[in-house]
Amino acid sequence: MAKETRSFAVIGLGAFGSTVAAELVRFGNHVIGIDLDERLAANMASVLSSTAILDTTDEAALREAGIDRYDVALIAIGHDIEASILTTMNVKMLGIPTIWVKATNRTHHRILAKLGADRVILPEQEMGRHTAQMLNNPAVQDYVSLGNGYSVVNVVLPERLDGQDIEALGLGTDHDVRLLGLMRGTEFHVCDGAAPVLKGGDKLILLGKRTELRQFGDDL
Repeated sequence: MAKETRSFAVIGLGAFGSTVAAELVRFGNHVIGIDLDERLAANMASVLSSTAILDTTDEAALREAGIDRYDVALIAIGHDIEASILTTMNVKMLGIPTIWVKATNRTHHRILAKLGADRVILPEQEMGRHTAQMLNNPAVQDYVSLGNGYSVVNVVLPERLDGQDIEALGLGTDHDVRLLGLMRGTEFHVCDGAAPVLKGGDKLILLGKRTELRQFGDDL
């Protein structure tokens, strides 16, 4: 069965919006990019499914462009908070099912949440926490926070553990951490039952509380 694609309207084609829009296209989705700045729209014209130059604080202009027919809207307007808020209101009134909005600060975040945005993003803060997590634990290559103190992390196995069994990691005994699987090159291995012998450079995918994951990384 073919992968179901969705249609996305990305409003605001600065560094953040244009990056998200280009990645969504790369995943096979239909994406329209919208910006009031003709230059920014022109820069993305060859990358996106379509582009439009319009004032998104004008609900009639959005409706005329057919934005009400899109599945998802990402509002990535930069520092013009008023334009971001008015655009969010307009997109909400158009009835787009899913609305994500970029916020510039916590006050902006609270306003957008009250307007009914499905998710409000603070990119700089989220990337700052992400970077701090990896700096704090050098063994961690990447991580996703799940809330309530739990995270999924990607840890590279050191060469000194090459040829060892999974038990050598002390998971569930020395460390209250669960191994979800491992990546060896481009192949994913499930580690239930007959788990593969470890190889240096394996990427372990681990689930646990941040404190436990940090301790595991330190001991590794």
